[in-house]
Amino acid sequence: MTNIHSPTLMKGKVLICAGSDSGGGAGIQGDIKTVTALGGFATTAITALTAQNTMGVSSIIEVPINFLLEQIRVVLSDLGADCIKTGMLHNVQVIEAVSEAIEKDGREKYLVVDPVMVAKGGHELLELSALDALKSYMIVRADLLTPNIPEAELLTGLEISDIDTMRRAAHAILEMGSKAVLLKGGHLKDETLTDILVTKDTEKTYSGPRLLTKHTHGTGCSMASAVATGIAQGNTLEMAVQRARDYVFTAIKTAPQFGKGHGPLNHAHTVMQNNQN
Repeated sequence: MTNIHSPTLMKGKVLICAGSDSGGGAGIQGDIKTVTALGGFATTAITALTAQNTMGVSSIIEVPINFLLEQIRVVLSDLGADCIKTGMLHNVQVIEAVSEAIEKDGREKYLVVDPVMVAKGGHELLELSALDALKSYMIVRADLLTPNIPEAELLTGLEISDIDTMRRAAHAILEMGSKAVLLKGGHLKDETLTDILVTKDTEKTYSGPRLLTKHTHGTGCSMASAVATGIAQGNTLEMAVQRARDYVFTAIKTAPQFGKGHGPLNHAHTVMQNNQN
């Protein structure tokens, strides 16, 4: 008989502050699946509830600020965290509250900020009036910022059409205060998909084949959470990004093709592989 109390290989605690996705592909649900699939432990502070599926977001209900702050406080005071990852912070009040909570209770924690602005179906997940607050409160505190191309364009005002303009935008965001920027190139149309990681002293380009599929819902959330898990487990940033890219690539490649729109990834491919072995 298996001893259910025997030690496990779980390592790396990630606190995720993000919105819930009722469709299970992105947001808190996608984050938890990603962290778990990579051997970490996920805790959460839910910022908003969304009603959505593969076709898009139907509606959003905000979580009261006091309850959001209570989630962060009680998790950090007991369970702690090796890394904090933020996703959907949809308005100024939420951004300010999360920033202040991190400053108070999680100042020494590595902070990965995924500047979620628009859902895959086009629904805005960040009020435009909150863009300056995102820059002032979260980007300046971020150890790593993980924008996609549309998000980077909104942050910088630059038009991004190729690798060179990606590089310019990444460095422009770095100047806003984040210690590192991972600019994801999925929205370009090249056959090769390229991401650029920049810090104050280094620049690294990651390239690989593009998978032609519409089943990519949650790729941004999953990528950021995968990197956060790697950091929480003690990996270097470059190693964490490479493992995250490999994980997301296989999750897209083996996507279950659920739903009529942009379907979810196969977050559990690591678990399924282990079971098969």
